Amino acid sequence: MNQVLLIIDAQEALIEGENGQTPVYQKEQLITTINILIEQAEKNDIDVIFVRDLDVGGGSGDGFQVHHLIKVPEKSSKKMFNKLATNAFYETGLLNYLKERNIQHLIIAGCQTEYCIDTAVRYATVNGFDVTLIKDGHSTIDSTVLPAEKIIAHHNQTLHGHYNVDHFSVVRGSHEAVFIPPHNEYRKEWAVEQEQLK
Repeated sequence: MNQVLLIIDAQEALIEGENGQTPVYQKEQLITTINILIEQAEKNDIDVIFVRDLDVGGGSGDGFQVHHLIKVPEKSSKKMFNKLATNAFYETGLLNYLKERNIQHLIIAGCQTEYCIDTAVRYATVNGFDVTLIKDGHSTIDSTVLPAEKIIAHHNQTLHGHYNVDHFSVVRGSHEAVFIPPHNEYRKEWAVEQEQLK
């Protein structure tokens, strides 16, 4: 199966906090997890794609760059896209890039959980991709309604098993074999459930 590791908005200013904001929840764990995923991807010859938000760090300088502790691959397996919208696919060329390479499975990590991560997962399934969201590989900050820990837990529960008929998202920990997707099993279960409803 053709797959890529998609890391969204793992940028210096967002992770560390800018303009008086606090850093994202458990930033050290997030960085460690992303580095583990990158290492696994490189070992398996899986491309790593980074998406950067132009609203972060003013769209330039150190704050805009991928966090300095994240081990960005130096070889040609690395690709960068910049975005203006919450949706990593909107006017970035990412969707065409994936389709042209017949990518079928996205492993997603990064920031922020309830915004760009949630949108990417849902949009990807609509557009013909299976998704694995890394349970311990996305983060956010407290909102006025919920603490970051609860936001992350809510999305891990909500997005596990999320489907758009033919394509599914599953939530798995970074310690699991995330580059061996179990989506066909979910498709079989879904088909059985649909048959029983007839």
